[in-house]
Amino acid sequence: MSSAASIKPSQQSPRVLGVIPARMESTRLPGKALRTICGRAMVHHVFERSRACRLLTELWVATDSQQIYDYCTQHQVPVLMTASSHQSGTERIHEVMQKIPAEICVNIQGDEPMIDATHLQLLIEPFLQNPLTQVTSLKTPLDPAEAANPNAVKVVTDSEGRALYFSRAPIPYPRDVASSPAYFKHLGLYAYSRQALERYIGLPPSLLEQTERLEQLRFLEHGIPIHLAETPTDTIGVDTEEDLQAVTRYFEGLPGGC
Repeated sequence: MSSAASIKPSQQSPRVLGVIPARMESTRLPGKALRTICGRAMVHHVFERSRACRLLTELWVATDSQQIYDYCTQHQVPVLMTASSHQSGTERIHEVMQKIPAEICVNIQGDEPMIDATHLQLLIEPFLQNPLTQVTSLKTPLDPAEAANPNAVKVVTDSEGRALYFSRAPIPYPRDVASSPAYFKHLGLYAYSRQALERYIGLPPSLLEQTERLEQLRFLEHGIPIHLAETPTDTIGVDTEEDLQAVTRYFEGLPGGC
């Protein structure tokens, strides 16, 4: 267990734990956590970009892979070894929360190298503004031409920004062909209160969750609200070789390049 990347918050601030779940097994892109982007492993990019968020108290990579653990140790990235039996990143994060006390935990996907500090701030700020907040996530405007893509998860929210439903199908459905509904893509980043995460782990997988293959639906099916903040900044979650190439082009195009 490497030492954590930590920030010293004020005495009144809740403890906010950032966790980057990372594993080597991936059906479409095996070993993607250690695939390189501009000479640095993808999980390393996620860590470096996430640590810029000053609302995080601590930041860790959580893995069941010795290869990822060794890479992080060699590059001074705080890392925890976790069980290999977890079925999701959420379960892996729950294990970390049993070891490191915190009021809020942020789930930072290890395949989101384009994440930036503003994404994390938008996730955390609702907890600071309202202590009753249970779960937060992000949405970004989606081009209607992409709405039919099942890999782009759509979300609809109520007037207060709470999720009504997530789906791989295009929602809302344009019953009137002349209508132009606004579509929003869900970005798979989350923050949880400790209580909400504990409750989630104790619940069985839900019917809609299993149907859509979207674990966030377990929260909604059991009455746990998810607050969605809107961001204009989209990301590319890396699931395929094409995604990796697109992200590499993004980094090469940054000021100063790679």
